[in-house]
Amino acid sequence: MSIFEGFLSTSETLAAFSDHNFVAAMLRFEAALAHAQAAEGLIPESAASSIVGSCKVELFDVAKIVRDSGRAGSVAIPLVKSLKEAVGLFNADALPYVHFGSTSQDVIDSAMALVTREAVALVEADLAKAAQALLAHGKRHAATPILARTLMQPASVTSFGLKCAGWAAPLVRSRTRLAEAARRALQVQLGGAVGTLAQMKGQGPAVRRRMAEELGLGDPGASWHTQRDEWVALGCELGLLVGSLGKIAKDIALMGQYEVGEVAEPSEPGRGGSSAMPHKRNPVASMVALAAAERAPQRVAALLAAMPQEHERALGAWQAELGEWPQLLMSAHGSVRALAGALPDLQIDAARMRANIDRLRAELPREAADEWFDPALAEPAATIALAQIKALQTQLDTRNTAR
Repeated sequence: MSIFEGFLSTSETLAAFSDHNFVAAMLRFEAALAHAQAAEGLIPESAASSIVGSCKVELFDVAKIVRDSGRAGSVAIPLVKSLKEAVGLFNADALPYVHFGSTSQDVIDSAMALVTREAVALVEADLAKAAQALLAHGKRHAATPILARTLMQPASVTSFGLKCAGWAAPLVRSRTRLAEAARRALQVQLGGAVGTLAQMKGQGPAVRRRMAEELGLGDPGASWHTQRDEWVALGCELGLLVGSLGKIAKDIALMGQYEVGEVAEPSEPGRGGSSAMPHKRNPVASMVALAAAERAPQRVAALLAAMPQEHERALGAWQAELGEWPQLLMSAHGSVRALAGALPDLQIDAARMRANIDRLRAELPREAADEWFDPALAEPAATIALAQIKALQTQLDTRNTAR
């Protein structure tokens, strides 16, 4: 992690994709594999016990495993080597059964699914918080008049409540789509060297089912080594979410300019200050969300570019995907966490919104002012806003109940 990554992400997501946590997830895979194979009679129970007992991350030199992965071409290779060394200290007879019938991509893809599940849960929780805050503001300010702007120019009058509903709608939809995409993507990977599980003597599907249940992942019914569609679809949903958050952040930043002054991010000591100008209040949550919106499209594009993978196992494309994936999750959670923290206490200046309308009315011919900038135009916008908010709240509550 660079010095600039910390404030654009979150400590929780950085921890989820840390070397220590990822190696721990790989060891969970190896333990589940041994458990399942013993249950299906493929390996001795004594061997499985020795393997499972050794799959404790505190027993391993994680930094050395990571260093050695560069030379090995895969982090799984030094991990399995270290695991065999640990198992061999207590039960040399179990060594042939370590990582039995599996391959490097099996353990890495499954571990990535495990840590991604942690990160997606964080994103979903903060996404619900952000959406709920917007719906609450929308209901409270359903009829609050505000200038609507098209092509960056005053266009007519709408309501701030309708604006909030418009911000919330893609977040609510994204939460639903993200959950479905995660359900399809977060699956165990088990195919062996070329996807046939040939070493498991016909017991491979049963082993995979048991592993999926133990790890809490889906059972895809087959290996998906070079079938990356469901996995990348989850990445695309994350990219869409970051874009929707960026749109909200851009509007808030524009509305928060001193000359406009309609909203402001919450103020607290140490938040949004300037190194040179003590009077400034910088919209740091919007800044984080906009930075994510600048970065995420390149991550998603890299995932899509990596999809044409050679035959049964890829050379380079899958490895490129692995490098991009954590960065996308870090940006996504950094963005949603920033806005989830700012939106509940967003400072809304209804008087300034009205003053901006009145100032424009005073500068326009009476006919144009009455047709396009009558504050009463907020009333029909309020009707639309309340109907949308009710529907969105129902969707949000339904998703909360379904969890």
